[in-house]
Amino acid sequence: MKYVKWTFWALLALIVGGFLHYTLPQHDIVRVVNTYQERQDLGDWTRIFWSDPDDQSSTLTNRDVQFISTIRANGKPMVYRNEDTGWNWPPYFKFDTASLQTEADDLKSSPESPKWAVITHYGWRNQLFSIFPNAVGIKPVAGPDVRIIPWVNIFLLVVLLIIVLTVRAIWRQFRERSIDPLVEDVGEAWDEVEERADAAGDRARGVWGRFMDWLRTWSGKPRK
Repeated sequence: MKYVKWTFWALLALIVGGFLHYTLPQHDIVRVVNTYQERQDLGDWTRIFWSDPDDQSSTLTNRDVQFISTIRANGKPMVYRNEDTGWNWPPYFKFDTASLQTEADDLKSSPESPKWAVITHYGWRNQLFSIFPNAVGIKPVAGPDVRIIPWVNIFLLVVLLIIVLTVRAIWRQFRERSIDPLVEDVGEAWDEVEERADAAGDRARGVWGRFMDWLRTWSGKPRK
């Protein structure tokens, strides 16, 4: 049971951690090299990684998606999709896809004369399944060494921690006041039942022993 318990908590932590890592905003310092539009097929299971804007039908099998091609500060390429989230999940309430694409166009630069920008996004990049993070904001920065403090993430994680600790405290109080006394009552009742069963067994053995002694008197065998 110990291994089952730890396996359960490990899987739960993995699921919650993956959900938070995908949903919470992340920040990349990049240099924009290109913006383009491309038609994407949405008919397979990877549809869950594409947005479902309010003004588009969820039954669409393909649609045009805007992309932003960039080079990170470490020299590695990164491509972001640029889609509205509308009022759907995750709750970024993004409606400015066209404006964001225009801002990205304005920040295009070359290696010889770079313009650095910080892109705020959520989601993951996976080349095998053609999954792209969704850019939700872009703004210029002084250089590739600018430090970005994720205040939103810090605030949300602190709030989540407070909620978890509060729920844990409520559960402990409920267990101490309701469950533990009930378990103790059940244990005491079970002990009482066992004591009565033992007493009944002793009485039964006593009656049986007296009966066997009585039989021995008829057979002429001496009592032990």
